[in-house]
Amino acid sequence: MPRSLIAALLGASLLLPAVAWCADAAPAGPGAQLYQQYCAACHDHPKDRIPAREVIAKRSPEEVVQALSSGVMRPQAAGMNLNELAALATFVTGKAPSGEVTPQPEKNLCARRDAPIDLNVPQWNGWGRDYENSRFQTQPGLTAAEVPRLKLKWAFGYRGSSIYGQPSVVGGRVFATSVTGRIYSLDARTGCTYWTFDAQAPARPATVVAAVPGGKPLAFVGDDSATVYALDATSGALVWKRRLDAHSAARISGAPVFNGGRLYVPVSSLEELSGTAPGYECCKFRGSVAALDARDGKVVWQTYTIDAPPKPYRKAKDGTQLYGPAGGAVWTAPTLDLQRRLLYVGVGNSYTDVPAPRTDSIVALAMDTGRIAWAHQLTANDNYIVGCESGPQGNCPQNVGPDVDPAGSPILRNLPDGRQLLLAGAKSGVVHALDPANGGKQLWEARVGVGSMLGGIEWGAAADATQLYVAVSDVIVTSGKGPGGLTALRVDTGKQVWHTAAPKPVCAWGPRSCTGAQSQAVSAIPGVVFSGSHDGHLRAFATADGRIIWDVDTAPAVETVNGVAAAGGSLDHGGATVAGGMVYVNSGYGRINGQPGNVLLAYGLP
Repeated sequence: MPRSLIAALLGASLLLPAVAWCADAAPAGPGAQLYQQYCAACHDHPKDRIPAREVIAKRSPEEVVQALSSGVMRPQAAGMNLNELAALATFVTGKAPSGEVTPQPEKNLCARRDAPIDLNVPQWNGWGRDYENSRFQTQPGLTAAEVPRLKLKWAFGYRGSSIYGQPSVVGGRVFATSVTGRIYSLDARTGCTYWTFDAQAPARPATVVAAVPGGKPLAFVGDDSATVYALDATSGALVWKRRLDAHSAARISGAPVFNGGRLYVPVSSLEELSGTAPGYECCKFRGSVAALDARDGKVVWQTYTIDAPPKPYRKAKDGTQLYGPAGGAVWTAPTLDLQRRLLYVGVGNSYTDVPAPRTDSIVALAMDTGRIAWAHQLTANDNYIVGCESGPQGNCPQNVGPDVDPAGSPILRNLPDGRQLLLAGAKSGVVHALDPANGGKQLWEARVGVGSMLGGIEWGAAADATQLYVAVSDVIVTSGKGPGGLTALRVDTGKQVWHTAAPKPVCAWGPRSCTGAQSQAVSAIPGVVFSGSHDGHLRAFATADGRIIWDVDTAPAVETVNGVAAAGGSLDHGGATVAGGMVYVNSGYGRINGQPGNVLLAYGLP
């Protein structure tokens, strides 16, 4: 694909409206034929992470072409030419992709674009705010009593039809990623634009900002091509970039973490999505964690979660050669234990039947060398690729697992007696407390949800000194009390302090895909917990008893400071960030289920 067109797709300047899809329409033309050949088997029968056809129809044709050419559908679209990609996108969305255009700059540029960045003011830098990934803001600039008075101060419209990242707030700026690959630096108080940078693929990890020894502050972020970028945090200029895995499905979904001149980066993949494609030689990806020299991006060490590289081990019924072991993606930000010089990560499921003992595990690595210190497996033999729920078929593992790996970052907490706990939630709906001083030995566990391949506990909890706050997705669970809910557990024992069931969902878009699932990562400040729901509502809960003290619907259309037409939708993945008396949240996660949207919302006191 021409580089100029890729640039146009990554920075598409038009937000195209949703298209009403007629499921009974008779296929016609080359786009319809391509859809039937390559797409219909999955998207007409959506399961797990596969979005339904009508969900894809709400995206812009540029986003569909991007997904096929450089995004999650790369393996399925392998061999298609540019005209075929355009025809397929036109058929699915009802709109033709725009031609070769130059990505347009934002219209709301800040008056002074070289304002210095102060790294010493209170901030929410990266995914979990601190090295322990507590997602607890100790200096929010906002009290619990003031939270019910929060009002929308400004809104920013992204140039795409969905959003799933988490903003970072550093030095009076908001750093945000997007599905078009555009990275933003905005003024935290007004939303004016300092700079933008167009990555080569969609980007969702939270950005981390840090001053490299002897240098200026840099903004570090990864994208869906498994590439890490170091940008001048003041100007947005590219300083260096480094691709960490050549696999076509590899990506960086978890935020990097900076310490001591090094950048620690997790590497994940969506090969479990492409693995069932007919003729696909599943599977060859291995998850990893890499330590980079933050000055130039040089890889200091890279440790794979699976030791042995994949080898041929059997053939599918159609004769396709299958490989293993594979899997073990690292989806979220590492947790740093500076006292022990260890790094903790949650490791994803296996993709094949070949044994991979560190999958579905919490793994400790030495920060200095990458050596694996210990691993504690939460679920054994969780061998899974998308579409295998009904049992072995095609490229599926013969021993199909439930896909209940840990999807959130582990949280490191101190106890009053000096001991520490590592708290890890999993898609199984279970929280595990491990002893980092004793090889990850389990100390307690607590079930808070039913669990499923979309959570259970999805993107992670938050913790203060005494309590852990765990939200539950259970979005596709049909048994039990229904999706959603927030539970507070004692950090030391795992005993339940309180539980608040999900309020009855009320969706601005109507009953379709309207659920109370709380998949989004939880965030907390003293006295308050923030948890977003698939119905588009961001709610604040009192830490003492779980009462809802603030509830805002993020879904309605809003006027944006940059003039892009925008509305919110479902809340999922990256949670709210709190700093400087403001609460920021992305609204519009429509990647798999729920309602897409394209807005960043900033709430503050009147």
